[in-house]
Amino acid sequence: MGDQSSIAVTGDNTSIWDSLIFAHPICLNWKSETEGSIYHLASIMFVIGYMGGSGFFGLLYVYFLLGLGFLCSSVWSWLDVCAADIFFWNFILFVICFIQFIYVTYQVRSVAFDKEFQELYSSLFQPLGISLTVFREIVVCCDEEVITLEKEHCYAMQGKTPVDKLSLLLSGRIRVTVDGEFLHYIFPLQFLDSPEWDSLRPTEEGIFQVTLTAETDCRYVAWRRKKLYLLFAKHRFISRLFSILIGNDIAEKLYALNDKVILGKGFRYDIRLPNFYHVSVLDTPKRQPEAQFQNNSRQH
Repeated sequence: MGDQSSIAVTGDNTSIWDSLIFAHPICLNWKSETEGSIYHLASIMFVIGYMGGSGFFGLLYVYFLLGLGFLCSSVWSWLDVCAADIFFWNFILFVICFIQFIYVTYQVRSVAFDKEFQELYSSLFQPLGISLTVFREIVVCCDEEVITLEKEHCYAMQGKTPVDKLSLLLSGRIRVTVDGEFLHYIFPLQFLDSPEWDSLRPTEEGIFQVTLTAETDCRYVAWRRKKLYLLFAKHRFISRLFSILIGNDIAEKLYALNDKVILGKGFRYDIRLPNFYHVSVLDTPKRQPEAQFQNNSRQH
């Protein structure tokens, strides 16, 4: 009985397989005429549409061309094929692509920025692969405000200005001095107070140990300290991003430093980074070779 049942099941499977493969007639006579220009236009739209990239503009590209392709297929099925099912499926896909295109367009419009923020994104954040939605969070955190600092006005004064924000220079040039002596310049796309920010913990408070003065009319964006830390707690990716940017900025400032305040006992103190000390070699008085030779001869 078991063998007969297995043979019956095998026979049923074979019949199903045969019906799937051989039930339909083989195309012996192919149509000599083409399907028309609308069909080929739809196929071209599909080929080009699937070449789209990623991101908002890549999605706009894909949905726009695929939508045109499905629309052409709908027109072709309505006029040439006269098949209602083909028409409805292509038309439904066209509507879906159209809705997606409108939705992505709305998203792109919602993350549109002013010219200065757009230039900041193109110069600093886009090369790092930061999306517009993440950059939007960063811009909202600074209240979408660009601050102007006029020439010879101070951004911070030594020993007086508290460290309560993090600022990024967009245009102009800032001169950094300590006790009236020049340290280095700050140029566009550099942070104004990255060493002060990095030297303090989130719960600590501090004041500037240098004076920052605008040599030209400057424009910068500023993130308030508490508000930025709340953003870091909410988005760990943004926290790591700023950590990398600030670390790179501090490294550039270290290379730019051309003057340091020398303290006693052979220590050289970096005024912008209180946590770092550089030990210099103590200068020892050198005796003349002749005097050293005379001393050696006297000993012998």
